Amino acid sequence: MEIKAFDVKLQHLYWRAGFGPTFLPEKKPGNIRQAVRQLLRDAQAVHPLPDPHRESGEGPTTMAEADKRKQQQQERRKAIERLNYTWLNQLATAQEQLREKMTLFWHGHFACRLREPRLMQVQNNTLRQHALGKFPELLLAISRDPGMLQFLNNQQNRKQSPNENFARELLELFTLGRGYYTEQDIKEAARAFTGWGYNAEGEFVVRKRQHDAGPKTFMGHTGNFKGEDILRLVVENPRTAEFLTAKFYAFFVSDVPDEARIRKLSTYFYKSGYNIAGLLEKLFTSGWFYRSDIVGAKIKAPVELLVGLQRQFAVTYADSRSPLVLQRALGQELLQPPNVSGWAGGRNWIDSSTLAFRLQIGPALLQDAALEIQLKPDDDAEPTRPVARRKDGLRIARAKANLEGLQQRISQVKEDELVKGLSLLLLQVPLHPAKEQLLVQSIPASATRQEKIFLITRFLLSLPEYQVC
Repeated sequence: MEIKAFDVKLQHLYWRAGFGPTFLPEKKPGNIRQAVRQLLRDAQAVHPLPDPHRESGEGPTTMAEADKRKQQQQERRKAIERLNYTWLNQLATAQEQLREKMTLFWHGHFACRLREPRLMQVQNNTLRQHALGKFPELLLAISRDPGMLQFLNNQQNRKQSPNENFARELLELFTLGRGYYTEQDIKEAARAFTGWGYNAEGEFVVRKRQHDAGPKTFMGHTGNFKGEDILRLVVENPRTAEFLTAKFYAFFVSDVPDEARIRKLSTYFYKSGYNIAGLLEKLFTSGWFYRSDIVGAKIKAPVELLVGLQRQFAVTYADSRSPLVLQRALGQELLQPPNVSGWAGGRNWIDSSTLAFRLQIGPALLQDAALEIQLKPDDDAEPTRPVARRKDGLRIARAKANLEGLQQRISQVKEDELVKGLSLLLLQVPLHPAKEQLLVQSIPASATRQEKIFLITRFLLSLPEYQVC
């Protein structure tokens, strides 16, 4: 099997625009532009996450109030766990890889820490629906989202007593970025959003009696502005396109910004009416996106690492708790961003403890080994004793990988070229000659081909090189 330069580019694209390649037989595109357009075609479908309460039944109605609250808390935890597990599997198996990757991006951009599973589900599906459309439509939808309105206290935003939380984060984190607005702009924007909230059914409502209908001056414009007017004014400002494009660049390309590239892309983004799919197509078909200083230069986010392993090795978990524990240990739990700023990303994913644990995960999966995890106290919300936690699996993650797809993918590779062939398939950076030599020497001459593939793969997954894409 010959790994050509185009194959390397294709793997790079699949890692950045999705969660890595699979080893399933598939028709390969003829060039990068065709591959990008295929990703966009595949991403046209929208598959929402299901109701996380679908499996819960009605509890006893004669319970004491304290027992009811305890049962409700347990049901909420199980529903969140179910939603997390469902989304993780969808990230790994969905044909709409680019839509799911963009849903993850927007999940970090419009970061909310919510307690109610249904609010999580609704918000996640709103992000998924608008993930590749026009940003103004997404911004309006998320501004009306009950989870967002709850998290940033706009339910309490009333005339005579405006709450500035949503308006502040809208300008600082969602659109313009710090330094491109004034405190007075925040105050006036907050007045425009007074009365925005949701009803008992979780539907967006404008409580007209609570809305401040008076004139407002926002970023040099004066009028009887409503919330929609503020959103329109911020997207009319080219700075919003620059701010968003810089975040796209950091997420898809590099933690080190290139001002010239970002400026060029943001100009296109603004002129296109904030066409997200169009911007991504332009980015992924740029020649510089496939340069050697870009390929393999990003640390995989924990979710990218776990989902990538699941895609490549058909990983199956023993229970829905195991992947949740892994996410917590690695520092990125789906549906639970750390704060309104989202995950910092980049080198923040790695410290001495998380790197050591990362290097164990792949080999453990191949050996069907249980990963014993010591979570920090604030990462473990279960109010049970440590011994019970160990017994019920809270701190033990169990999963198993499957090498069949990989074995079929390299079926034509000669045995003396297995190390080179597997390293090209599994690593986004070249394997150092010294490590390659060490690996070759460590394989017993009597090992079968299947055993060699296992040993080589286990070694490669234990390397820091597997942690980058």
